[in-house]
Amino acid sequence: MAGVVHIPWYATGLRDDRLADALGQIAPVALRYGASAYAVHRSRDDRYKFLQMSHFERKLDWERYWLGPEFIDFRARHSSWYQVPVLYVWHDELVHGAIVAEEPVEA
Repeated sequence: MAGVVHIPWYATGLRDDRLADALGQIAPVALRYGASAYAVHRSRDDRYKFLQMSHFERKLDWERYWLGPEFIDFRARHSSWYQVPVLYVWHDELVHGAIVAEEPVEA
């Protein structure tokens, strides 16, 4: 069953902007492992709080991403930039909807 993985990140002191940049680089790598979409959200109430989401059809593809060389390197390089432990949660996707904007027609 398709799912969305939520990874809550919490930046350590004065590293919030650096963690935001690093998450912006690692999140798209999920597409190489079969993700259909990804997102990183940053809280407006607490600028140190982030939520990374990746949409996968199979949990095995998620595990390949999480345990792949890019994410292992990410965690090793930036381990002092976020609080540990980092505990991800797989959510089964029950309903999904979206509005897709039409491309403008050239005259």
